[in-house]
Amino acid sequence: MIVGVPTEIKPDEYRVALLPVGAEELTRHGHRVLIQSGAGIDEIFAQADLVIKVKEPLPAEWPKLRAGQILLTYFHFAANEELTRAVLSTGITAVAYETLRGAKGNLPCLTPMSEVAGRMSIQQGAKYLERPQEGRGILLGGVPGVPPADIVIFGGGVVGKNAAQIAAGFQADVSILDINVDRLRYLEDIMPANVNTLFSDRHTVREQLMKADLLIGAVLIEGARAPVLVKEEDLKLMKPGAVIIDVAVDQGGCVETARPTTHSDPTYIVNDVVHYCVANMPGAVGRTSTYALCNVTFPYALRIANHGLNAACTADPGLAHAVNMSAGKLTNRAVAETFGLAYEEYLPGA
Repeated sequence: MIVGVPTEIKPDEYRVALLPVGAEELTRHGHRVLIQSGAGIDEIFAQADLVIKVKEPLPAEWPKLRAGQILLTYFHFAANEELTRAVLSTGITAVAYETLRGAKGNLPCLTPMSEVAGRMSIQQGAKYLERPQEGRGILLGGVPGVPPADIVIFGGGVVGKNAAQIAAGFQADVSILDINVDRLRYLEDIMPANVNTLFSDRHTVREQLMKADLLIGAVLIEGARAPVLVKEEDLKLMKPGAVIIDVAVDQGGCVETARPTTHSDPTYIVNDVVHYCVANMPGAVGRTSTYALCNVTFPYALRIANHGLNAACTADPGLAHAVNMSAGKLTNRAVAETFGLAYEEYLPGA
């Protein structure tokens, strides 16, 4: 199989989709690898049977996609109808990292980037709470005689857990909200005393917005658009100079006023609240993120190259679940329902 690795063109994206050891392994198994540093982007898309990327194809790349080609990357279709329709029209097979399921029903390709984003959210939140960044001028951990910051985290999944662990290390006062009581019990068991767990309902959300210095949006519904937990009118409840880090922005965001930003222009202000909504947060720490990503994605890429997608998906139903589009058909139910498009189940053995 010819495997292509184009350079990422999303602004401030420093991750790469394949490590040198991955290229070596692919060639050792008899495959040919085209990398944009040595091959032109047109050559890669024209020749490659399997294209491996980190982020979704941008409009400049859409015309280069061709029917029958397999594209393995993060897509997050439910947040972008234009992307969904454009990629669907190309006839490619879209294999989305974010919906690939592991043997235990987990999301192994999403987990490492969620870990990075969760930890980064506190790092970025600490910076944007500083007064020169238009924040409240608060040190996360406070000092003797001065209380620490109040950090509120919506969602107790991988992002929320990692954010809470880092925030707790800063000695902030942390609250995690979730609707899964079993998950809250687990978090209560593993977190230090400065982390509190709360069941998420509309009243609790409003109460926490009033106290939050830093709000982390870490809500995920697999393959679907993130639920909106904070309406624009709710921002009036927040303190002037409070900071929102909406990690869910790549899935549409859990804050109504969230819109995707870039690392070069990461923030904006609505109702005196600083919004940080970078859609590819892990891209800023590209070295860490690339190794973390490729550690989990490469085995799947190699399996597809060695056996073909249908055979690989027949052997691994979790990989089949990552097939969001196949030959011009939308095979992700959540995305189809989001945009009112026709859905067809992907059957690898058919």
